[in-house]
Amino acid sequence: MSAFDESGFDVIVVGYGFAGGMAALAAAEAGARVLLLEKNVTPGGISVCSAGGLRVADDAADAFAYLTATCGGKTPAPVLERLAQGMASLEPRVRALAQAAGATVSRRASPANYPLPGYETFGFVYVEAVDGLDLSATYPQVAGAPAGAMLFHTLAHNVAAAPVTVRLGQAVERLSRAADGRVDGVVLATGKAVGAARGVVLACGGFEGNAAMQAQFWPGGPALNAAYAHNTGDGIRMAQAVGADLWHMWHYHGSYGFRATDPAYPFGVRVKRLPDWTPGDPREVPQMAWILVDRDGRRFMNEYEPYVQDTGARPFDRYDPVRQRHARQPAFLVTDAEGLASYPLGKPTFNHPTARLGWSADNGAEVASGLIRRADDVDALAALIGADPAALTDTLAHWNAACAMGEDAFLGRPPSSLKPLMPPFFVAEVWPIVSNTQGGPVHDARQRVLDPFGAPIAGLYAAGELGSAFGHLYMSGGNLAECFIGGEIAGREAAGR
Repeated sequence: MSAFDESGFDVIVVGYGFAGGMAALAAAEAGARVLLLEKNVTPGGISVCSAGGLRVADDAADAFAYLTATCGGKTPAPVLERLAQGMASLEPRVRALAQAAGATVSRRASPANYPLPGYETFGFVYVEAVDGLDLSATYPQVAGAPAGAMLFHTLAHNVAAAPVTVRLGQAVERLSRAADGRVDGVVLATGKAVGAARGVVLACGGFEGNAAMQAQFWPGGPALNAAYAHNTGDGIRMAQAVGADLWHMWHYHGSYGFRATDPAYPFGVRVKRLPDWTPGDPREVPQMAWILVDRDGRRFMNEYEPYVQDTGARPFDRYDPVRQRHARQPAFLVTDAEGLASYPLGKPTFNHPTARLGWSADNGAEVASGLIRRADDVDALAALIGADPAALTDTLAHWNAACAMGEDAFLGRPPSSLKPLMPPFFVAEVWPIVSNTQGGPVHDARQRVLDPFGAPIAGLYAAGELGSAFGHLYMSGGNLAECFIGGEIAGREAAGR
């Protein structure tokens, strides 16, 4: 038996976002004595600044078919089947949590992102309002979608009403193991050891805040972190240290966006999110005010992919072995005066005590700061980019011709999104942006962490973004649903061990 500075808990949950909150609540409801530890001095993690939409499904079999297709054979069927079943039964659970917290819930029809088998079964559940909640007063450190903060507040209300001991500002550094190999507690960064008689649930997020890990696992190298600094891969290292296998380490949910002009600002700024679209769906999408060009002044991607907030970062990976550089880092967003006046080009999000960044409605402040630069003609634009003027002239000519024809035959951007560009031009560097990662310890359908031979590591569970089931294409709202579903499973399993 390990020696502990503190005992008396059955289950310890590490990380207080959606997954950790649900795991702690479920374990307490199962009768366990629960300790919920959070590294940050405020709870919420990346969850609190999310879009707040939980993916739910009408039919578990259809949901399973879709998840199977989008995970591309990289996640075992039992894990996806359990997630699909959870999506089909999640709405009543959320409504019960909301009723206890004085929150109003809505269900919205919304098929999944791609027209694959089962995609029409899905919708979203949102918390629309919480009685008496002033978001700016309760979460002054958060900039994001109100629905994400309201969903977290709903969950936090239920955790506060349960017999769960919550300790903030408590970073966990390592796991403790008993003589028989089972995980039986945690060791804090302070060196204090705390015992867990039944098990530990790791729900402490991914590694969007760890550039060194990204450099090792991602072909394109590190990406700019979109919103939260404390997800630094702690749970991955802890799980590895007790023998966990890893999966999906290459896969992150990300787009492209801007680097702030203040080098001390800790986050990137994603480009404005335009509505997602489904391939084959004839409905029109809005005009996108820009194109992207690489360091040679050539277009290289469909700037408006069906779910660009997920796959938009992937085309930035290409490395040029001849010139020994990433050919698209930075890439360049090119718009014109009309595009600049259309809408704000960026949308800052963050959960941070001091980082503050806004974005002007007409992008004028960003032009004044130098983040967006003006070029009166193609030659001036080429000089700002460092590209051959002839190449850039050719790119713009082909682009404007495509707009005139109403078809981007080169890269397949949706016809209604096409917008010609005329001088004066405006240009900004753009980089890959990571919203959250999917990689981490492998788990089974019971959220038990597995070793490289497929055997469960006794007493250890993982939930949420830490070792997500999504290993190929992400699904909008999927991680949030996974946090609630996997968190509940992990909490119950740990409590019942």
